[in-house]
Amino acid sequence: MAFAVYRLARLGAILANFGGIIRISRIRRNTIYFEISIRLIRRTPVKHLLTNMPHTKLFIPGPVEVSAKTFAAFCKPMIGHRSNDFKKLYAEIHPKLQTLFGTQQPVFISTSSAWGVMEGSIRNLVAKKVLNCMCGAFSDKWLDVSLRCGKQAEGLQAEWGQPILPEALDAKLATGEFDTVTLIHNETSTGVMSPLKELCAVVQKYPGVLLIVDSVSSFSAVPIPMDELGIDVLLTGSQKALALPPGMALFSVSERAFARAATIKDRGYYFDFIEFRKNQADSMTPSTPVISHIYALQSKLEDIFCEGVEARHARHAKLNAMVHAWVVRNGFEFFAPEGYRSVSLTCVKNNKEIDVAAMNAKLKEKYNAVIDGGYGKLKGKTFRISNMGDETEETIGALLGWLDDCMK
Repeated sequence: MAFAVYRLARLGAILANFGGIIRISRIRRNTIYFEISIRLIRRTPVKHLLTNMPHTKLFIPGPVEVSAKTFAAFCKPMIGHRSNDFKKLYAEIHPKLQTLFGTQQPVFISTSSAWGVMEGSIRNLVAKKVLNCMCGAFSDKWLDVSLRCGKQAEGLQAEWGQPILPEALDAKLATGEFDTVTLIHNETSTGVMSPLKELCAVVQKYPGVLLIVDSVSSFSAVPIPMDELGIDVLLTGSQKALALPPGMALFSVSERAFARAATIKDRGYYFDFIEFRKNQADSMTPSTPVISHIYALQSKLEDIFCEGVEARHARHAKLNAMVHAWVVRNGFEFFAPEGYRSVSLTCVKNNKEIDVAAMNAKLKEKYNAVIDGGYGKLKGKTFRISNMGDETEETIGALLGWLDDCMK
């Protein structure tokens, strides 16, 4: 009984933050009868509640900070996912997605992380052998995924911190062994952005080779014109540059890739490109869609096109330059070489050998914010600062000041 009263008191304290009231009306034997007032909560906009909800602000490269406006959209009531309401929702956002993807092809919504589509692309497209371009934790993993799918696969390995170079890709494709290439445009673990335009030009020299590009941490932060570059699958996830909650992937597929997929008999069902195309023609998805995420995406697309796509790209570049200036000013070095550095995050080499974990702990305790302390084998040897999504000069400027204080 005492424990139950304690839990009710805790609930009451939470509700009080938002204008709600919980009170015990009576206690009879072992049963507690209580009342909750939600009248004031209903009068309070969800956006206001979320704005004032205490939390640790994320400056990590995924998931990133999600705005109160986006969360408010995420909290909209459900609709039937096989209803006309859902068809209208998908049809409304689809042209905007095509604009962001730089494509006339259909854009698909997947109830999965980006890795689902990354694996699905292997299952749909690899008939002979896949070349996995590898320069960090996530691109390295794609080779393992390809092999686990039972495909013939080989890695084109660059040292962590270095980009995939066109000359190396050309040399591999010239062997004639491969019919598919995978590339992570912006390797989040190392802060390296490989030269996409030049790499796409190399693949175009080999008509029988399809190109799959992961753009999870670069999509909407830099221009990626899918059709112009000749990309066969362009995919992204929700939780990084798009600044949405994790759990949804978006992708588009070229006609060449659809033709290849139609010849692959063991491509499966959940990520079957042909099923996606058939369903999207009727503004539907082949499996249950993440409706809350799609509402959030609708809201985010409003934000992006209100700001302007080019202005969004320019904002990311400006914020990234602010972080770069901080790195130089404080005597740190960059993990990625000049000319190949990400625009949406910065991977900082810990050449000063500071205690990154201690700095981050202080940042969290004093300012209720966190950065990333380095990924995988780079933990402590690097740290990563994200400027992607909805960040502004004010938020990045504040973070950099906090970091100065936490290094004292």
